[in-house]
Amino acid sequence: MTISAKVLGAAGRDNALFVRVDQGQRLTRLLFDCGAGAAAGIGRAEAQQLDLLCFSHLHMDHIAGFDGLFRMLYARTERPNRVYGPPGTIAIMQHRFQGFLWNLEAGTPGAWDVFDIFPDRLAGARFLLGEAFSTAHPLPTVAREGERVLTTRDFTLDAVALEHQTSSLAYLLRELPRSNIDPAKLAALGLVPGPWLQRLKDGGHGLNDDQQRLREQLIVTTPGDSAAYCTDFLLDEAAMARLVPLLRGVGHLFCESQYLAQDAELAQRNFHMTAPQAAALASQAGAGRLTLLHVSERYRALELHALLAEAQAIFPAAQFPAHWQLGSAAPGSCQRR
Repeated sequence: MTISAKVLGAAGRDNALFVRVDQGQRLTRLLFDCGAGAAAGIGRAEAQQLDLLCFSHLHMDHIAGFDGLFRMLYARTERPNRVYGPPGTIAIMQHRFQGFLWNLEAGTPGAWDVFDIFPDRLAGARFLLGEAFSTAHPLPTVAREGERVLTTRDFTLDAVALEHQTSSLAYLLRELPRSNIDPAKLAALGLVPGPWLQRLKDGGHGLNDDQQRLREQLIVTTPGDSAAYCTDFLLDEAAMARLVPLLRGVGHLFCESQYLAQDAELAQRNFHMTAPQAAALASQAGAGRLTLLHVSERYRALELHALLAEAQAIFPAAQFPAHWQLGSAAPGSCQRR
Protein backbone atom coordinates (compact mmCIF):
# COMPACT_ATOMS: atom_id res chain seq x y z
CA MET A 1 0.00 0.00 0.00
CA THR A 2 1.46 3.34 -1.02
CA ILE A 3 -1.33 5.63 0.18
CA SER A 4 -1.38 6.14 3.94
CA ALA A 5 -3.79 8.42 5.74
CA LYS A 6 -4.19 9.85 9.21
CA VAL A 7 -7.37 11.39 10.60
CA LEU A 8 -6.56 14.52 12.60
CA GLY A 9 -8.58 15.53 15.62
CA ALA A 10 -10.67 13.68 18.21
CA ALA A 11 -14.29 12.56 18.27
CA GLY A 12 -16.65 15.51 18.51
CA ARG A 13 -13.90 17.95 17.49
CA ASP A 14 -12.70 19.37 14.19
CA ASN A 15 -11.36 16.67 11.91
CA ALA A 16 -9.14 16.70 8.84
CA LEU A 17 -7.32 14.07 6.80
CA PHE A 18 -3.57 13.99 6.15
CA VAL A 19 -2.54 11.72 3.26
CA ARG A 20 0.86 10.56 2.02
CA VAL A 21 1.37 9.04 -1.44
CA ASP A 22 4.68 7.20 -1.27
CA GLN A 23 6.24 6.14 -4.56
CA GLY A 24 9.62 5.38 -3.07
CA GLN A 25 11.59 8.02 -4.95
CA ARG A 26 8.74 10.54 -4.57
CA LEU A 27 6.51 11.37 -1.65
CA THR A 28 3.45 13.61 -2.00
CA ARG A 29 1.61 14.99 1.01
CA LEU A 30 -1.99 16.23 0.91
CA LEU A 31 -4.19 17.75 3.59
CA PHE A 32 -7.96 17.60 3.24
CA ASP A 33 -9.52 20.40 5.28
CA CYS A 34 -7.77 22.24 8.07
CA GLY A 35 -9.83 22.35 11.24
CA ALA A 36 -8.57 23.56 14.59
CA GLY A 37 -5.38 21.78 15.60
CA ALA A 38 -4.74 20.31 12.15
CA ALA A 39 -1.26 21.79 11.85
CA ALA A 40 -0.22 20.43 15.24
CA GLY A 41 -1.63 17.04 14.30
CA ILE A 42 0.62 16.85 11.26
CA GLY A 43 3.76 18.12 12.96
CA ARG A 44 6.08 20.84 11.72
CA ALA A 45 8.38 18.64 9.65
CA GLU A 46 5.52 17.09 7.67
CA ALA A 47 3.64 20.37 7.37
CA GLN A 48 6.65 22.06 5.80
CA GLN A 49 6.64 19.36 3.09
CA LEU A 50 2.92 19.69 2.33
CA ASP A 51 2.15 19.67 -1.40
CA LEU A 52 -1.61 20.28 -1.58
CA LEU A 53 -4.27 21.68 0.73
CA CYS A 54 -7.78 20.68 -0.42
CA PHE A 55 -10.88 22.14 1.22
CA SER A 56 -14.26 20.45 1.06
CA HIS A 57 -15.87 23.79 1.95
CA LEU A 58 -14.98 26.81 4.07
CA HIS A 59 -17.10 26.53 7.23
CA MET A 60 -15.05 27.44 10.26
CA ASP A 61 -14.66 23.87 11.53
CA HIS A 62 -12.89 23.05 8.26
CA ILE A 63 -10.59 26.08 8.08
CA ALA A 64 -10.07 27.16 11.71
CA GLY A 65 -6.61 25.59 11.83
CA PHE A 66 -5.30 27.33 8.74
CA ASP A 67 -3.57 30.16 10.62
CA GLY A 68 -1.27 27.70 12.38
CA LEU A 69 -0.39 26.03 9.09
CA PHE A 70 0.05 29.36 7.34
CA ARG A 71 2.44 30.55 10.03
CA MET A 72 4.76 27.66 9.16
CA LEU A 73 4.44 27.99 5.39
CA TYR A 74 3.67 31.59 4.43
CA ALA A 75 7.21 32.35 3.17
CA ARG A 76 8.04 28.86 1.90
CA THR A 77 9.78 28.80 -1.48
CA GLU A 78 11.18 25.24 -1.53
CA ARG A 79 7.97 23.95 -3.13
CA PRO A 80 4.71 25.47 -4.40
CA ASN A 81 1.98 26.45 -1.98
CA ARG A 82 -1.25 25.22 -3.59
CA VAL A 83 -4.80 25.37 -2.25
CA TYR A 84 -7.94 23.90 -3.84
CA GLY A 85 -11.56 24.33 -2.84
CA PRO A 86 -15.09 25.09 -4.06
CA PRO A 87 -16.04 28.41 -5.71
CA GLY A 88 -15.29 31.26 -3.30
CA THR A 89 -12.06 29.72 -1.99
CA ILE A 90 -9.90 32.36 -3.71
CA ALA A 91 -11.77 35.23 -2.07
CA ILE A 92 -11.83 33.64 1.39
CA MET A 93 -8.17 32.66 1.29
CA GLN A 94 -7.14 36.19 0.32
CA HIS A 95 -8.98 37.45 3.40
CA ARG A 96 -7.08 34.88 5.48
CA PHE A 97 -3.76 35.92 3.95
CA GLN A 98 -4.48 39.57 4.65
CA GLY A 99 -5.61 38.99 8.21
CA PHE A 100 -2.15 39.96 9.45
CA LEU A 101 0.06 43.04 9.34
CA TRP A 102 2.74 42.66 6.63
CA ASN A 103 5.12 45.58 7.08
CA LEU A 104 8.47 43.72 6.91
CA GLU A 105 8.04 41.50 3.86
CA ALA A 106 8.13 43.93 0.92
CA GLY A 107 9.89 42.18 -1.95
CA THR A 108 10.23 38.90 -0.05
CA PRO A 109 9.73 35.87 -2.30
CA GLY A 110 6.86 33.53 -1.57
CA ALA A 111 3.68 32.79 -3.49
CA TRP A 112 0.37 31.03 -2.92
CA ASP A 113 -1.71 29.60 -5.76
CA VAL A 114 -5.39 29.16 -4.94
CA PHE A 115 -7.93 27.41 -7.17
CA ASP A 116 -11.73 27.53 -7.23
CA ILE A 117 -13.07 24.20 -8.49
CA PHE A 118 -16.07 24.81 -10.75
CA PRO A 119 -17.99 21.96 -12.42
CA ASP A 120 -16.35 22.66 -15.79
CA ARG A 121 -13.08 24.43 -14.94
CA LEU A 122 -10.42 25.42 -12.43
CA ALA A 123 -10.05 29.17 -11.91
CA GLY A 124 -6.84 30.17 -10.15
CA ALA A 125 -5.14 33.19 -8.64
CA ARG A 126 -1.60 33.77 -7.34
CA PHE A 127 -0.93 35.83 -4.21
CA LEU A 128 2.55 37.17 -3.46
CA LEU A 129 4.00 37.63 0.00
CA GLY A 130 6.12 40.54 -1.24
CA GLU A 131 2.89 42.40 -2.13
CA ALA A 132 1.31 41.62 1.24
CA PHE A 133 -1.09 39.35 -0.69
CA SER A 134 -2.91 42.45 -1.89
CA THR A 135 -3.49 41.40 -5.51
CA ALA A 136 -5.08 38.29 -6.96
CA HIS A 137 -3.01 37.64 -10.08
CA PRO A 138 -5.13 35.47 -12.39
CA LEU A 139 -3.75 32.11 -13.44
CA PRO A 140 -4.75 30.40 -16.69
CA THR A 141 -8.15 28.76 -16.50
CA VAL A 142 -7.98 24.97 -16.83
CA ALA A 143 -10.88 23.01 -18.31
CA ARG A 144 -12.00 19.97 -16.35
CA GLU A 145 -12.63 16.59 -17.91
CA GLY A 146 -15.38 14.95 -15.90
CA GLU A 147 -14.59 15.14 -12.20
CA ARG A 148 -10.83 15.44 -12.67
CA VAL A 149 -9.01 18.17 -10.74
CA LEU A 150 -5.41 17.10 -11.08
CA THR A 151 -3.29 14.44 -12.78
CA THR A 152 0.31 13.85 -11.72
CA ARG A 153 2.79 11.16 -12.68
CA ASP A 154 1.74 9.22 -9.58
CA PHE A 155 -1.96 9.82 -8.97
CA THR A 156 -5.18 11.49 -10.03
CA LEU A 157 -7.39 13.72 -7.87
CA ASP A 158 -11.11 13.97 -8.58
CA ALA A 159 -13.77 16.06 -6.86
CA VAL A 160 -17.54 16.19 -7.04
CA ALA A 161 -19.64 19.05 -5.65
CA LEU A 162 -22.48 18.07 -3.31
CA GLU A 163 -25.13 19.98 -1.40
CA HIS A 164 -24.45 21.34 2.10
CA GLN A 165 -26.45 24.55 1.71
CA THR A 166 -23.26 25.50 -0.06
CA SER A 167 -21.03 23.53 -2.38
CA SER A 168 -19.08 20.84 -0.49
CA LEU A 169 -16.51 18.79 -2.38
CA ALA A 170 -15.99 15.06 -1.99
CA TYR A 171 -12.47 14.07 -3.07
CA LEU A 172 -11.11 10.85 -4.58
CA LEU A 173 -7.38 10.14 -4.77
CA ARG A 174 -6.32 7.25 -7.01
CA GLU A 175 -2.78 6.08 -7.50
CA LEU A 176 -1.98 5.29 -11.12
CA PRO A 177 -1.58 1.58 -11.98
CA ARG A 178 1.79 0.18 -10.96
CA SER A 179 4.07 -1.78 -13.29
CA ASN A 180 6.46 -4.20 -11.60
CA ILE A 181 8.87 -6.90 -12.72
CA ASP A 182 7.74 -10.45 -11.94
CA PRO A 183 10.87 -11.91 -10.24
CA ALA A 184 9.79 -15.52 -10.88
CA LYS A 185 9.48 -14.93 -14.60
CA LEU A 186 12.80 -13.07 -14.60
CA ALA A 187 14.52 -16.04 -12.96
CA ALA A 188 12.80 -18.53 -15.29
CA LEU A 189 14.27 -16.73 -18.28
CA GLY A 190 17.73 -16.80 -16.68
CA LEU A 191 18.00 -13.02 -16.64
CA VAL A 192 19.94 -11.01 -14.08
CA PRO A 193 18.34 -7.92 -12.47
CA GLY A 194 19.97 -4.60 -13.24
CA PRO A 195 19.40 -0.97 -14.29
CA TRP A 196 18.16 -2.19 -17.66
CA LEU A 197 14.90 -3.30 -15.99
CA GLN A 198 13.91 0.31 -15.25
CA ARG A 199 13.99 1.13 -18.98
CA LEU A 200 11.87 -1.94 -19.60
CA LYS A 201 9.38 -0.82 -16.95
CA ASP A 202 9.19 2.69 -18.38
CA GLY A 203 8.41 1.24 -21.82
CA GLY A 204 7.64 3.79 -24.52
CA HIS A 205 8.59 3.95 -28.18
CA GLY A 206 12.32 3.55 -27.47
CA LEU A 207 12.05 -0.24 -27.11
CA ASN A 208 12.65 -2.52 -30.08
CA ASP A 209 10.38 -5.49 -30.90
CA ASP A 210 12.38 -7.98 -28.81
CA GLN A 211 12.38 -5.64 -25.83
CA GLN A 212 8.64 -5.04 -26.18
CA ARG A 213 7.99 -8.79 -26.17
CA LEU A 214 10.24 -9.19 -23.14
CA ARG A 215 8.38 -6.40 -21.41
CA GLU A 216 5.05 -8.13 -22.02
CA GLN A 217 6.49 -11.29 -20.46
CA LEU A 218 8.01 -9.71 -17.38
CA ILE A 219 5.79 -6.77 -16.45
CA VAL A 220 2.86 -7.25 -14.08
CA THR A 221 0.46 -4.30 -13.87
CA THR A 222 -1.58 -3.91 -10.69
CA PRO A 223 -4.21 -1.30 -9.81
CA GLY A 224 -3.02 1.56 -7.65
CA ASP A 225 -4.19 2.29 -4.14
CA SER A 226 -7.02 4.77 -3.54
CA ALA A 227 -8.64 6.84 -0.82
CA ALA A 228 -11.69 9.12 -0.68
CA TYR A 229 -12.64 11.95 1.66
CA CYS A 230 -16.37 12.65 1.89
CA THR A 231 -17.77 15.07 4.42
CA ASP A 232 -20.58 17.53 5.08
CA PHE A 233 -23.28 17.04 2.47
CA LEU A 234 -26.78 15.67 2.10
CA LEU A 235 -26.52 12.04 0.97
CA ASP A 236 -29.82 11.76 -0.89
CA GLU A 237 -30.55 9.56 -3.92
CA ALA A 238 -29.08 12.10 -6.33
CA ALA A 239 -25.84 12.35 -4.35
CA MET A 240 -25.61 8.58 -4.08
CA ALA A 241 -26.07 8.25 -7.85
CA ARG A 242 -23.16 10.63 -8.43
CA LEU A 243 -20.84 9.23 -5.79
CA VAL A 244 -21.13 5.46 -6.17
CA PRO A 245 -19.73 5.29 -9.74
CA LEU A 246 -16.93 7.72 -8.83
CA LEU A 247 -15.92 5.79 -5.71
CA ARG A 248 -16.31 2.32 -7.18
CA GLY A 249 -13.73 -0.02 -5.63
CA VAL A 250 -12.08 2.68 -3.49
CA GLY A 251 -9.57 1.16 -1.09
CA HIS A 252 -10.32 3.37 1.92
CA LEU A 253 -13.31 5.67 2.35
CA PHE A 254 -13.08 8.36 5.02
CA CYS A 255 -16.60 9.59 5.56
CA GLU A 256 -18.51 11.92 7.82
CA SER A 257 -20.89 10.16 10.22
CA GLN A 258 -22.49 12.99 12.11
CA TYR A 259 -25.61 11.31 13.46
CA LEU A 260 -27.24 8.16 14.74
CA ALA A 261 -30.10 6.74 12.69
CA GLN A 262 -32.62 8.02 15.26
CA ASP A 263 -31.46 11.56 14.41
CA ALA A 264 -31.99 11.19 10.65
CA GLU A 265 -34.39 14.14 10.56
CA LEU A 266 -31.76 16.34 12.19
CA ALA A 267 -29.16 15.10 9.73
CA GLN A 268 -31.35 15.93 6.76
CA ARG A 269 -32.23 19.36 8.13
CA ASN A 270 -28.54 20.20 8.57
CA PHE A 271 -27.40 18.57 5.29
CA HIS A 272 -25.31 15.93 7.06
CA MET A 273 -25.18 12.11 7.12
CA THR A 274 -26.12 9.36 9.54
CA ALA A 275 -23.87 6.39 10.28
CA PRO A 276 -26.07 3.98 8.27
CA GLN A 277 -25.93 6.34 5.28
CA ALA A 278 -22.14 6.46 5.37
CA ALA A 279 -22.04 2.67 5.62
CA ALA A 280 -24.49 2.30 2.72
CA LEU A 281 -22.25 4.51 0.58
CA ALA A 282 -19.24 2.34 1.40
CA SER A 283 -21.19 -0.82 0.68
CA GLN A 284 -22.64 0.29 -2.63
CA ALA A 285 -19.29 1.68 -3.79
CA GLY A 286 -17.53 -1.59 -2.90
CA ALA A 287 -15.04 0.16 -0.62
CA GLY A 288 -12.33 -1.88 1.04
CA ARG A 289 -12.50 -0.02 4.36
CA LEU A 290 -14.58 2.72 5.94
CA THR A 291 -13.31 5.12 8.60
CA LEU A 292 -15.96 7.28 10.22
CA LEU A 293 -15.08 10.83 11.22
CA HIS A 294 -16.65 14.22 11.93
CA VAL A 295 -19.19 12.90 14.44
CA SER A 296 -21.52 15.26 16.25
CA GLU A 297 -20.56 16.84 19.56
CA ARG A 298 -23.96 15.83 20.95
CA TYR A 299 -22.91 12.22 21.54
CA ARG A 300 -20.95 10.68 24.39
CA ALA A 301 -19.03 7.41 24.56
CA LEU A 302 -21.92 4.94 24.71
CA GLU A 303 -23.72 6.68 21.87
CA LEU A 304 -20.56 6.68 19.78
CA HIS A 305 -20.25 2.94 20.28
CA ALA A 306 -23.87 2.65 19.12
CA LEU A 307 -23.14 4.85 16.12
CA LEU A 308 -20.25 2.61 15.10
CA ALA A 309 -22.41 -0.48 15.58
CA GLU A 310 -25.05 0.98 13.25
CA ALA A 311 -22.43 1.41 10.55
CA GLN A 312 -20.90 -2.02 11.10
CA ALA A 313 -24.31 -3.68 10.78
CA ILE A 314 -24.32 -2.51 7.15
CA PHE A 315 -20.59 -2.41 6.43
CA PRO A 316 -18.62 -4.65 8.82
CA ALA A 317 -15.27 -3.06 7.89
CA ALA A 318 -16.38 0.28 9.37
CA GLN A 319 -14.14 1.71 12.10
CA PHE A 320 -13.30 4.86 14.00
CA PRO A 321 -9.79 6.36 13.76
CA ALA A 322 -7.45 4.24 15.87
CA HIS A 323 -6.44 7.13 18.13
CA TRP A 324 -9.95 8.17 19.15
CA GLN A 325 -10.71 7.88 22.83
CA LEU A 326 -14.48 7.49 22.88
CA GLY A 327 -14.75 8.57 26.49
CA SER A 328 -13.19 11.98 25.83
CA ALA A 329 -15.45 13.57 23.22
CA ALA A 330 -15.69 17.31 23.79
CA PRO A 331 -17.63 20.18 22.29
CA GLY A 332 -16.55 21.34 18.86
CA SER A 333 -17.17 24.47 16.84
CA CYS A 334 -20.36 26.40 16.33
CA GLN A 335 -20.83 24.90 12.88
CA ARG A 336 -21.83 21.61 14.51
CA ARG A 337 -25.55 21.38 15.10
